[in-house]
Amino acid sequence: MNARVKGFSMVLIGASFWGLSGTVAQKLFVEYAFTTGYLVTLRLLIAGVLMLGMAWLRGKRADLIGVWKDPRDRVGVIVFGVLGMLGVQYTYFSAIETGNAATATLLQYLAPLLVTVYLAVQLRKMPRAVEFVAVLLALLGTALLVTNGRWDGLSVPGIALFWGLISAVALAFYTLYPVGLLKRWGSEVIVGWAMLIGGVGLLLIERPWTATGQVWTGMSVALVLFVILFGTLIAFFLYLDSMRFLSPSETSLLACIEPLVAVVASVVWLHVPLGLLEIVGGLCIVGTVVILSLPKK
Repeated sequence: MNARVKGFSMVLIGASFWGLSGTVAQKLFVEYAFTTGYLVTLRLLIAGVLMLGMAWLRGKRADLIGVWKDPRDRVGVIVFGVLGMLGVQYTYFSAIETGNAATATLLQYLAPLLVTVYLAVQLRKMPRAVEFVAVLLALLGTALLVTNGRWDGLSVPGIALFWGLISAVALAFYTLYPVGLLKRWGSEVIVGWAMLIGGVGLLLIERPWTATGQVWTGMSVALVLFVILFGTLIAFFLYLDSMRFLSPSETSLLACIEPLVAVVASVVWLHVPLGLLEIVGGLCIVGTVVILSLPKK
């Protein structure tokens, strides 16, 4: 297979799995009485162990141990695991549990806008004209998404809007913070440890072995495994490995399929009602990501 075609396929499949995992989680919340804390704990712990195991088998054993020998990197991994990995996972799934997967995914995709604003302030550099357009498009899209054009009230619960916006902040932090760690130790090592640390951190609050109310059937087991394996481990691996064949800007653009998959799956599979203006708002947000992902001269 042509290398670029292989890269395109990998990132599209990985991003699609991410989008589908949100709708699968919504089904677990609504029909099988799962909670955010319970599902996120399982997801991070199991996926973290599997990711680290994969790194071990791929010959990165020295890096798995070496990252803990440097005090700066040791603190960095812990911070990333708690505030980055756990933060983005918990807030995103909370937005799904209190609202729906389509809205939660679209709101989280405001993160590139926050990254752009943060970098402009940090570098004391005025954004380009096209970035101002992206800001206006994101604001318009968010307004339409959460009001459906009716300015007298929200079309989504206020708590879902809160968690969705917080998940965008968490994803922006998740994007910016670990850059140095990833360069020094690689994605599999840092992401694997971050997942495991986030899962262990959540154990201080959640106790999966004492939780009750979840409905365990063959279907719910399959859905949980999909979230952990396809929506986490395989999705991360395909996305990260696609960068061997594609540029970062290309992978970012192709990853925009994630919110589109989440919206389509929510409407078709879960029958989530979306108004015309909500759809337009979602497209505005996706358009924002596309604009900000375009390579700069």
